[in-house]
Amino acid sequence: MNDQYDVVVLGGGLAGLTLSLQLKNAKPDISILVLERRETEASTAAHKVGESTVELGTHYLREVLDLKGYLEEHELPKHGLRFFFKNDTKEDITSRVELGPRLRLPVPSHQLDRGTLENYLMKLTREKGNQLELGAKVSGVEISTENGHEVSYIKGGEEIKVKCRWVADASGRASVLKRKFQLQKPIEHHANAAWWRLKGVIDIDTWTDNKDWQGFLEPGLRYLSTVHFMDSGYWLWIIPLGSKNTSIGIVADPAIHPFDTFNTYEKAVEWMRVNEPLAHKMLVPLGEGEGLMDFKILKHYAHHTQKVYSTERWGTAGESGPFLDPLYSPGTDFIAMNNGWLSDLILRDLAGEDIETRVNVYEQCHLALVDAWIPIYQNKYLLMGNTQIMVIKIFWDWAVYWAVPCHLFANKAFNNIRVLRDLFAAKNGFGRKFGELHKIMQDLFLEWLPYEHKTFSNRYIDPFDLKVLRKFQEDIEVQHEPNALIEQIGKNMDMLEQLAVAIFRLVSAQVNGTSPDIKVNPYTINLGKKEGAVMLDTESDMAIAPGEAISKDVEVMWFYPKVAVESV
Repeated sequence: MNDQYDVVVLGGGLAGLTLSLQLKNAKPDISILVLERRETEASTAAHKVGESTVELGTHYLREVLDLKGYLEEHELPKHGLRFFFKNDTKEDITSRVELGPRLRLPVPSHQLDRGTLENYLMKLTREKGNQLELGAKVSGVEISTENGHEVSYIKGGEEIKVKCRWVADASGRASVLKRKFQLQKPIEHHANAAWWRLKGVIDIDTWTDNKDWQGFLEPGLRYLSTVHFMDSGYWLWIIPLGSKNTSIGIVADPAIHPFDTFNTYEKAVEWMRVNEPLAHKMLVPLGEGEGLMDFKILKHYAHHTQKVYSTERWGTAGESGPFLDPLYSPGTDFIAMNNGWLSDLILRDLAGEDIETRVNVYEQCHLALVDAWIPIYQNKYLLMGNTQIMVIKIFWDWAVYWAVPCHLFANKAFNNIRVLRDLFAAKNGFGRKFGELHKIMQDLFLEWLPYEHKTFSNRYIDPFDLKVLRKFQEDIEVQHEPNALIEQIGKNMDMLEQLAVAIFRLVSAQVNGTSPDIKVNPYTINLGKKEGAVMLDTESDMAIAPGEAISKDVEVMWFYPKVAVESV
């Protein structure tokens, strides 16, 4: 065994293993030691969140790490995110408002059995020549750019010390480096989670005898979706796994659903009886005897950090850095972006390049994206019992995700300093406008809540009935040169601005009685209900009216008759 490495990775979970593979694929002669506290390989149903991928993270696994063949052979394909919203009883799944794709998606994603995947990644990282030590508990890290970093770990009761040029901390939310350098940063998003695995396949198509409802989608597509049941303050997930088991989870705002109402399996069962009676009826029998495989809780799971990369040759990866929320399945996305930035820094440094500028730019972009994403979740569990608002919000959240971050990642632009500077550093860069517009819309959804009370039933909404949304998703993997990419992001921002105005006009017509045809500056959008609200700009050159196609798209999501809105 060596005592000198180019990189020591603290943690052999998904983030650490994928980082080690990404580095090895790029530089076969790199020396890497991966230290994993777990003493054995993962069980088939590993006890971890992160079974569901979306487009950005999927691109990373399939294209960057070249795992396409493995994923298609061993993991389940995923048929998008699927949402069921509250209605009067929740006892008939066919009567709830359902939002999800009706047809197979053009851009792939997967349901991941984390145990199976991580065991394969362990095997692969060893085959490629990385050193992987199981049962290795990190006991200390000393950072020294002059003499090399020293990492100490205990294995089999013996303390072992190794030297390295880089330390990559993928040790999870209890991050070694975060504690060492006191990098914790407060985050104003509070939610708790409980999740468990049940033996067997759970297909919600069998939860009813309604043949019309079952036949509305191709058989098996609902089963392959990541399913969310929603009401005020919570969502419950159902995720199928390739091991033919099923992951179930409750995620809730403690102000509405105190953690002690679902923090044991027995309490979670009672919580389902009260809040999701059909899920209770269908799931509880499967958990009897040996059907319940495991149960885990996580309190106040969101966390932030002050720093992710350092010129002193260390960085954090995965949950050692910021983690926000499992809604929309973003965990693998952040691993993909994080590993992309960190591996680029390591490889450039090993090649003798000065990385100071890149460290600063990558860190700014990473933390800026996290900060832009926080408003998606912060205080938004309040909205989950409101179908009309949530349908609009989900469409908006998908649109901004597909229009900008996915485009940048698929086009390898996150490592292009020029593109990042043009988008995020320039005073009027599209990246800055993106963050500003996104925050304005998230504020609008909260401002709208007191004025939207209606419960809806018996509706199906297909996100791909919206042409602009479908185009955003279909264009993700289209390759552009840097200039063309910046131009495309600009076009996407133009469509997002129009989408924001189209949404606002319908909401304001209902709440304030304004004309549904007014021009609006998207960067001054508000309902005027808050003290000190900025006056809505309808007259300047920044005021726009959406195109007809985008207006029609938004009307697909609007549950009220448009004539009624116009008459308000």
